[in-house]
Amino acid sequence: MNLQERELAYPFGDSLPAPGTTLEVAPGVRWIRMALPFALDHINLWLLRDRLDGRDGWTVVDCCIDRPEARAQWEQVFATQLDGLPVLRVVVTHMHPDHIGLAHWLCERWSTPQHPCRLWISATDYNAARLASQSTTGFGGESAARFFAAHGLLDPEAQEKIRGRAGYYPGMVPAVPASFRRLLDGMQVHIGGHAWTCIAGHGHAPEHMALWCEALGVLVSGDMLLPRISTNISVHDLEPEADPLTLFLASLERYAHLPEDTLVLPSHGKPFTGAQRRVAQLHAHHRDRLDDVMAACAQQPCSAADLLPVLFKRPLDLHQTTFAMGESVAHLHALWHAGRLQRHAGADGVLRFGPA
Repeated sequence: MNLQERELAYPFGDSLPAPGTTLEVAPGVRWIRMALPFALDHINLWLLRDRLDGRDGWTVVDCCIDRPEARAQWEQVFATQLDGLPVLRVVVTHMHPDHIGLAHWLCERWSTPQHPCRLWISATDYNAARLASQSTTGFGGESAARFFAAHGLLDPEAQEKIRGRAGYYPGMVPAVPASFRRLLDGMQVHIGGHAWTCIAGHGHAPEHMALWCEALGVLVSGDMLLPRISTNISVHDLEPEADPLTLFLASLERYAHLPEDTLVLPSHGKPFTGAQRRVAQLHAHHRDRLDDVMAACAQQPCSAADLLPVLFKRPLDLHQTTFAMGESVAHLHALWHAGRLQRHAGADGVLRFGPA
């Protein structure tokens, strides 16, 4: 456990739900943990006891990527953890594959002609997921390769691998439900007799929705507040001049008012308390990284690829490098949009940033 983690509290210690089982973390709130085939090797999913349109059952929050192992684990959950009740609706915090990948399957699995099991998600992320499941934008293919090359990632092997990832998103999200129910910032969703307030977050995803239940003292934070790692904030080829880091840091302030004993249920890592402290830690982390970027660019103009060893001290595989490149661009853009750096394209076509 690192120093920042020690400043947070973990009410369940090292307890984790076994595959195919759940762990109750609050009245009517159960924790599911599923494996992912990445360096970030798991995702937390949530079951909320519910009553909808006169029927008792469960609301699922987030889904895992679509792969046979995840479907099999869900079937175990259905058989042993639902008390014989149906899934009534599927809430997805945002459009990334580990969150929405199996939404189409879950909604189909639990829909009947009389009672559709509906996807609930922000409209922005719903439409972004539909686009991504039918294209390569932002996750691989020729456009992504050109974008990363413009920011200095010129290694031929890396470029070829990025071009080869044209099916990256559709491979994990082969379909998105054909209809949905829209979540809006500030909207209250009544689940299990309690009001859960939607809190929109920007920067990590187009319109991420966390859910806060004041009565239970619980925040389903999705990827906006993670206890051990900082949320990935990236610029992609679809919006090449975006400033997601500034949006993310502003969004964090929406959690700064939560009571310190709020139980935060993150998508990765263990449930924790200390939301205000974690917000402060994340602000400090990005402030330090921005200072590092400014110092490097003051010595000589830098591309995003030049800054990878400045921002990331560990070796990176290709999957991690694409995320790291997006994050490097995001830090440069935060300083560029703030007027602290200026951007120029070199004779080699690479964008480099130096002091304004």
